[in-house]
Amino acid sequence: MPGSVSARAESATYAVIGAGLTGASVAWRLAQSGADVIVLERDVPASAQGSSHGSARIFRYGYLDPFYAGLVVAARRSWDELEAASGRRLITPSGALDFGSVRDPRALADVLESVGVEHELLDRAEAASRWPHLDFDTEVLWHPGAGVIDAEESVLAMLDLATASGAQVRTGWEVVSVAHRGSGYVLASATGETLYVEQVIVAAGGWLPALLRDLDLPSTFARSLPDFEVRQENAFHFPYRALADQGEPAPGESTSWPTFIYKGEGIQTYGLPGGRDAHFRGQKVAEYNGGRRIVSAYAQDGVVDPANRARVTRFVAAFAPGLVPESYEETTCLFTNVPRDDMIIDRAAGITIVSPCSGQGAKFAPLLGEIVYDLVTGTAPGAERFRATGQRFAAVV
Repeated sequence: MPGSVSARAESATYAVIGAGLTGASVAWRLAQSGADVIVLERDVPASAQGSSHGSARIFRYGYLDPFYAGLVVAARRSWDELEAASGRRLITPSGALDFGSVRDPRALADVLESVGVEHELLDRAEAASRWPHLDFDTEVLWHPGAGVIDAEESVLAMLDLATASGAQVRTGWEVVSVAHRGSGYVLASATGETLYVEQVIVAAGGWLPALLRDLDLPSTFARSLPDFEVRQENAFHFPYRALADQGEPAPGESTSWPTFIYKGEGIQTYGLPGGRDAHFRGQKVAEYNGGRRIVSAYAQDGVVDPANRARVTRFVAAFAPGLVPESYEETTCLFTNVPRDDMIIDRAAGITIVSPCSGQGAKFAPLLGEIVYDLVTGTAPGAERFRATGQRFAAVV
């Protein structure tokens, strides 16, 4: 019962665990409504140890699933609201190219047509004439509405708006347990602090698998949660060949290169202008799910996989003649995957789990706060696609 909680324990209506893109978005939307909310971050907002750091994430409409393509359309409206409210440009226009036999540009074009997104389907020759710094092995989908998200600035913008509306942000506050007490929950930190709240929103990214065992979840709901797979991904920055001897260009109103996604039979990659992360000198290129599996974010070591570097470099040499195939910056980052590649936004009792999985969450960031707000306040039910439905990865033999 509530009386079992220390009278001196701090309290709030909502606690948001994690100050990355998702947690910042939830805090903004809750605080915007006048709710009493505290954000608990184990490190600092947009931490380099998490999934929301740096200046380069892809905003794109290209999905083979009309549900997600339509969701991006809604997310763009939320980004416009966030940029207007914060006075910051958070998405730099770039346009996007999709190609490769597995990527299926023609099918993507059909989906974008169905949701009203501007696009062009080009043959290889026409694409090569417009983007001679890239090579293409299939038809190419171009959609000009894509861009590059500054993830760190987006986190800070949403937290600034949240704190301006009364939210509190606690850094260095690592949640180690969430226990049901009376009508709410007691959260304990690694340093022994406690907090009593009515509801908990968990947006812990790659730390979620380790935290799950210490969340006081109803057993039925806990069993329904999908497998969460964490990967330590590798990202490499390759210099633009035309700029290799010209120093560092200043950032402009749009990027000089588009973003791209290539999915072929042998490799699946993505690339985007690296922004501040790459001193505006090169393209960030990575292999989708090419990194090693780790138990949780606690197991990351920041060591780049040389075999992954070799695969990505071979791709750049074969498909990007406008890049020098020698990386000048490289880093690791975290992907959290679920078997069906859906986002997980579901709740039981007073605990909500939010995991915009499989490397796709950044583009939806300001919209996620709206979705979670509706769910936790009962304003609208959550989408069935986001329910925890007991997804499991195939056993590894």
